[in-house]
Amino acid sequence: MKRNIGMMKDRRKFLQVAGASLGVLAAASQGTMAATIAKSPNGKSLAGVFPIGWTPCKPDNAFDPDAMVKQQQFLNRGKVAGMAWPQNASGWQSLTPEEWHAGAEALASVKGDTALVLGVQTTGFNTANSQAYAKKAKSLNADGIISLTPTGSDAEIIEYFKALSDASGLPIMVQAVGNVSIDTLVALATAVPTIMAVKDEAGDPLERAPTLLQKTGGKLEDFSGGGGMSFFPELELGFLGTCPYTGLADVLQACFNSYRAGRKREAYDSFGRFLAFNALPHANEYVMKARGIFADDAVMRSNPAAPGAPAGGGGRRRGGQITDAQKAEIHTALDTYLKPFLVA
Repeated sequence: MKRNIGMMKDRRKFLQVAGASLGVLAAASQGTMAATIAKSPNGKSLAGVFPIGWTPCKPDNAFDPDAMVKQQQFLNRGKVAGMAWPQNASGWQSLTPEEWHAGAEALASVKGDTALVLGVQTTGFNTANSQAYAKKAKSLNADGIISLTPTGSDAEIIEYFKALSDASGLPIMVQAVGNVSIDTLVALATAVPTIMAVKDEAGDPLERAPTLLQKTGGKLEDFSGGGGMSFFPELELGFLGTCPYTGLADVLQACFNSYRAGRKREAYDSFGRFLAFNALPHANEYVMKARGIFADDAVMRSNPAAPGAPAGGGGRRRGGQITDAQKAEIHTALDTYLKPFLVA
C-alpha cells in the first residue's frame, strides 16, 4: 500500500511538470518568450553553465589564491560559459573581506572567454558592505554580480538590489532563496533593469519556471542550482543556464551547446554520463583533484554549520573521508566513460 501511494505521488509530480512544460511551449509558440541571451559589458554570453566555484585551501585551511587561478583556467580550457564565486557552495560565510578580495583578484587575473560573476552578499546583508564588493567587481572588469536574496519585504529586497545596481551597473543574477515568491521576482526584475537572471532555489524550479517565464515574457533568464542534476528537464522548460559545481562543468556545457544547436539526443547522452558519474561516492568532491586541478590534500571551505546541524564547517573535507578504492573508482570512470567528453 505504501509503495502504491508513493507511486501515485510520483505520477502526480510527473504530470504536474509535464503540464508545466506544455504551458511553456505554448507560450513560446505565441511569441511571449524572449530568445535573446544577455551579454556582459565585455561582450560575453550570460547563459549556459555557470558553476559555483569552490574555495580551495591548503591543508591548514589557509586560502589558496593560486588554486583559484587554476580553477578559472580549467573552466576557460573547458569552454565553460562562466563562473560565479563566492556563493553557498563556496562557503562564502567563512571568508574574511581580505580573502574575498584575494579570491576576486585571482579570478579576475585569468584572461579568457569564461565570464566572471562575483558574489557580493555579506554577513547580515549589510548594504554598504555589499555595495563595496559590487564596486570592486566593477573595478576588476567582472562580467556581472550575484547575490542571495535578503530576508524582508518586497520593498526591502528591491531596495537592496537597487543599491547593488547603483554601485556597479553590472548585470545582476539574483539567487532566490527562502520564501521569495514568483511575484516578488517579477517585481524585482521590473524595478531593477540590470537584473538579467535568477538562480531559483526558493521552491521547486521545475514547477516555478513556466509561471516565472510567462510573467517576465522570457526576459529574465532562469537558472537553477542543485548541482545541475535536473539540467536536461530544465532545458526542456526553457531554462537558459545552471549553476552546478565546477568538476564536470565542461560536460554540462557541451550538453547545453548540443541542446541549443538542436542535437537533443546528443545533449541527453552527455547529461546521462554526468548523472552516472555523480552517482559514485564522493565523485563531486574529488573530481577536481582527480582531474589534476587541486592538490590531493586541498580542503574546500564551507559555510558554518547551522544550529543543531552536525559540526564540521570551516576547513572540513566535504563529504567526509574518501577511501583509496573510491578514488580509484573515480579515476576509472573518468578514463573509461568520460575521457572523450572532457574538454578541459
